[in-house]
Amino acid sequence: MPLSQAFRHIPLSGLSLLLLAVALLQPQRVAAQGAPPPAPTAAPVQKPVPWYESFRIRGYGQIRYNRLLESNPQFQCEQCDRSWGDLGGFFIRRARLIVQGQIHPQVFIYLQPDFASAVGTSGNVAQLRDWYVDLGVDKDNAFRFRVGQSKVPYSYENMQSSSNRLPLDRADATNSAHANERDLGLFFMWAPKTARARYAELATGTGKGSGDYGVFAVGAFNGQTANRADANNNQTLVARLSYPFKIGNQLVEPGIAGYRGQYTVTAEQRSAGVKGRRDWTYADERALVQLNIAPRPLGLLAEYNVGRGPEYNPARDSIETQALRGGFVTATYQLKRGTQIFFPFVRYQVYDGGKKHERDARSHTVNDVEFGVEWQPNPKFELVTEWYQGNRRFEDKLRPSWEQRGRLLRIQAQFNY
Repeated sequence: MPLSQAFRHIPLSGLSLLLLAVALLQPQRVAAQGAPPPAPTAAPVQKPVPWYESFRIRGYGQIRYNRLLESNPQFQCEQCDRSWGDLGGFFIRRARLIVQGQIHPQVFIYLQPDFASAVGTSGNVAQLRDWYVDLGVDKDNAFRFRVGQSKVPYSYENMQSSSNRLPLDRADATNSAHANERDLGLFFMWAPKTARARYAELATGTGKGSGDYGVFAVGAFNGQTANRADANNNQTLVARLSYPFKIGNQLVEPGIAGYRGQYTVTAEQRSAGVKGRRDWTYADERALVQLNIAPRPLGLLAEYNVGRGPEYNPARDSIETQALRGGFVTATYQLKRGTQIFFPFVRYQVYDGGKKHERDARSHTVNDVEFGVEWQPNPKFELVTEWYQGNRRFEDKLRPSWEQRGRLLRIQAQFNY
């Protein structure tokens, strides 16, 4: 029988039931074969990050007292800590506020004023410490330019933040290269991703790192130190090469560095009647070797530099270009007790040379030893107690052959915020 004729013999109600059954079975067959993919939708539009969410604000402050068990109030160090010795009391050593931000994948900005600077006889004066911009050349920022006022890539301890350093002051031998460790210039830095990750690993308060100044750095800067204008129309050139090797759990970073330029002893730095070159401009050049071993748990930092620069000569009552040399070695150990961390340390330093930043490029000989302990009960508070003993001699036109021996107990409280 033809199919059309067969349908004629199906009652209307039966035909309706047949069509209803087919309709009900159809979705199950589609499901068994797999549902068709949904229609494509447009990707959600990403809103630009507000500028204020690109920045991070942090800082730290330090309060000191240096006169416990003091044996000689005339034992001083001008470039170290102006609250040493006679008339010294409680002292705000640093009050830093840091604003930093990755405002673009290849643009990083860093601003750091200090509200505890000393200018003349005034203390607690706001002064710029850092303002620089890092411009990445490639997408990983392995190659980058730094322009602005920042630390000069020369000495490891100079580059190390004072919030991370264990001894309360930087060593004379290397810190005499650049007062406040900074200058205004242009630097090119290179570091592969592996090295940058290791620098970041040491950036915490327990790593005691120096920050990321590149595996290789080269640049030019004014040479008169931070917040001072160029005085001789000659930029100082600097270069540094180091690498953080990983040996087991330990990070070891050897390095070399050097700079060459000229320094002008300006009028406000000279005593009346002192003799010197007609233009008061002198060769200023140094070379340095370093070895740093991160405290895991034993740590070591050693640096030594040689060179020449302006220095007062008492025999001729004049400022002359003379040789300089000196260095230091700091040993430490990281000890953990629950959530508390202790860093016992000892440092020995020597220096023989001038300090171009002080009056008449003051001549110095230094032979000091210090030991102490840093206690971190929590990440926001650190307490350092340090015993200092030394022999210092310095000479300028007003104070020839000024030699002092002394010892003192120093205490510093640091607050991280």
